Amino acid sequence: MHVLFVHPNFPAQFGHVADRLSRREGWRCSFVTEKASGRAGEIELVRFTRRGGATEQNHYCSRTFENAVWNAHAVFEALKARPDLRPDLVVGHSGFGSTAFLRELYDAPIINYFEYFYHTKGSDLDFRPDFPPTELDRLRCRARNAMLLLDLHNCDRGYSPTRFQQSRLPAEYRPKVEVIFDGIDADLWHPLPGLPRVVAGREIPEGTKVVTYATRGMESMRGFDLFMKAAKRIAGRRSDVLFLVAGEDRVCYGGDARFTGSKSFKDWVLAQDDYDLSRFVFLGRIPPQELARLFSISDVHLYLTVPFVLSWSLLNAMACGATVVASDTAPVREVVEHGRTGLLVDFFDADGLAEAALGVLEAPDDFRHLGEHAAGLVREHYRLEPCLDRMVALFEEVIASPRGPDR
Repeated sequence: MHVLFVHPNFPAQFGHVADRLSRREGWRCSFVTEKASGRAGEIELVRFTRRGGATEQNHYCSRTFENAVWNAHAVFEALKARPDLRPDLVVGHSGFGSTAFLRELYDAPIINYFEYFYHTKGSDLDFRPDFPPTELDRLRCRARNAMLLLDLHNCDRGYSPTRFQQSRLPAEYRPKVEVIFDGIDADLWHPLPGLPRVVAGREIPEGTKVVTYATRGMESMRGFDLFMKAAKRIAGRRSDVLFLVAGEDRVCYGGDARFTGSKSFKDWVLAQDDYDLSRFVFLGRIPPQELARLFSISDVHLYLTVPFVLSWSLLNAMACGATVVASDTAPVREVVEHGRTGLLVDFFDADGLAEAALGVLEAPDDFRHLGEHAAGLVREHYRLEPCLDRMVALFEEVIASPRGPDR
């Protein structure tokens, strides 16, 4: 069998399953990406080059689709130049448009990975009234689903990583889309008891309590401002707490720059109040091994998100046995059960977030079972191997299924 994976980045969501198929199942795996060419182990990398994209002359609402079409055409051209690649199955991330034209090149089934379908109400867009969308943002939100809808119609099957994310898809397409999580590598993400209290080369003084926060980018979507407010309250009550923050000073999602002007969101947040920055260590982006160490020495880990894609970092922290205090939002409730695998607090309640964290810091033994149950939950339901088993089973089923004349 030959599977062709398509994603602008490598390895992204498909690295683990491609490695599994090539090493254990003996399948041929090719990966079409914008970032690399050559080989990664047994996987052949084929680079595509996008030759255009949206500009300011494009309508604000159509720019996402414009970029997706350029992606789709670039993938098509790169693969047309490789007639030796004749896959039995195409697997691609929807939203980038990467697989949209491949029906014209291959008589092979297509599986799409559906990460997020946008809504104007009851969603990430309107969740924070303190950062309201413009009218044009709401219109763009509807238009940016165009490629997702094409993929939902065009694909043979699909999968989404969580029930919440699958539930955001239009009801008529949900039966085509299974829920299969990406998988947590238990060889990396697991409790590390007895570790020296050193993270990224920094030694944590004896007797110091560690509060952690991890994010891809410091932004309103992931509640960085509310974390800082809660941290200030915690710091005011306890002098023995150090806050370790992993993540980059950038905005990955949303339009925070409209509210912050020229400042980064982090700098804008820090300018809103008087913070004792000697109590904070901003680690930047750290390697996964260091992040696992961070979660393992954490006394309490804070995680916030609006209703959006669930961060891998939350499951990673849980897998490491961290005691989690998180926002009571739909994607989080799917994995954090209040009082069993963590504590849930209203997203906007910085005081409540601080109080919950202070309770854990005051009596850690009373809450240790939360981290233990969280690690057990990840091992049972989100561990990499069982997730890969389900992906491989889906791939095999789709390859073996008869296809209609319009496919």
